[in-house]
Formats: sequence, structure tokens, C-alpha cells
Amino acid sequence: MGVVLAVVVSVVTLWLGMTGQLVLYIHPRYVVFTMVMAALALLIALAAIATRASHDHDEPPRRRWISTIGLALAGLVAAVLLLVPPATLTSSTAIQRDISNSGVGIGSQTVDAAPSASLHFSVLDWASLLNQTNDPAFYRDRSADVTGFVTAAPDDPDVFYVSRFVITCCAVDAQPVGVPVYSPGWQDSFDPDDWVRVTGDFTSNPSPVSTAPIALTPDAVTAMEEPDDPYLF
Repeated sequence: MGVVLAVVVSVVTLWLGMTGQLVLYIHPRYVVFTMVMAALALLIALAAIATRASHDHDEPPRRRWISTIGLALAGLVAAVLLLVPPATLTSSTAIQRDISNSGVGIGSQTVDAAPSASLHFSVLDWASLLNQTNDPAFYRDRSADVTGFVTAAPDDPDVFYVSRFVITCCAVDAQPVGVPVYSPGWQDSFDPDDWVRVTGDFTSNPSPVSTAPIALTPDAVTAMEEPDDPYLF
């Protein structure tokens, strides 16, 4: 069974890599290494199965039936993994991993070095800056244009986070980053996990209960399809 499961995992890994979906689980820099290791594991596992098959006639019928059932179950697992599309991490995971404290220690932008032309900043860039300064003057004349999925703010119904996950190694260590958006009534137009593009300016958060001192006041929030590369690296 262990050898058969190794075949299943290897085949699924290679399929995900060839279809470009392996990046939903691991950082792109590990894709080639992972696929090479999966190919080697597949060759070794198939050799082990072939060797075992040559001795199957010596096994009692009951043991052969158990092996057959095990192979059928492994095949079913492989079919499910291949047919069910992999899903990205969701807003519930972002809340569990503390979206309200996102961007700490992982952003590349710093207050001292941030350029004034910031339209190309990502959610990660803005989240990093928001964790470095709450001075409204810093954000004056700095417009934002960011994309991500909607995560409901845990402390204020008038605020949602436009969010992304940042992967360092694999999806297990994915850290959520998000920019708070002050938009009363956003629930009427969007649901958590919807992908949106938000444009606007940063101001002191008008909400009296939110823990985010600075929020993005949107000029527009438009729905969009989930991008092919939903994670940031």
C-alpha cells in the first residue's frame, strides 16, 4: 500500500506541475526540484510493484484480495485528486492566521525608501507600510490600486480587507496580508472570498470601532475573476 500511495502522490504531483497548478501548493522556486523527485519516486515505486507482482502467485488468496482492494482504493484516491480542481486558501484561513496583523516582517517596502509613485504597490507592499506607520501625512497623495479577495474584518462590519496570501515555502506556511477598506454596506455587493480590484486613497479610518487606524477609502470596488497566480511570493 505504501508503494501504491507513492505512485499516486507522484502522479498527482507531476500532473499538477505539468498543468501549472503546483504553485498553488509550493513556491515556484521548488517546482522543478519537486517534479524531478516525484519522477524518481514514480520510477522506483513502479519497479517495486513489478518486483512484487512476480511473487504474487505465492501469496494466499485472501492476501491477494486485500491487495486488490488496496489498489482499487488507491486508484480512487488518485482519480479524486486528479478530477477535483485544487482550491486556493480562503478568507476563513486568513482570519485564523490573523489578517488584522498582516504584513509584519515580510514586506519589501519601507517607509524611508517607499517611492511617491505607488500605484504599482501590491497588497503586500501596502500591508507592510501600514504596519510601519499610522501617520496620515505619509499616505497623502499616495493612491492605491490593488487586487485580492474579500476578507471580512473581525472587528468591524463596515470594513473588509482586500487580501492575498504570501508563500515562502508552501501553502502550509502561507501568511495572509491585507489592506483594510472602509466601505459600509460592502456585504450588499460582495461576499467573503470574492476577488475584487480596489482603487482609492488612504485616510484616517472613519470607523469608531475598527482597530485599523488607516484605511483605504475606495473610489471603486469592482469584481474580478481569481487570477492564475493568486498567491504572492
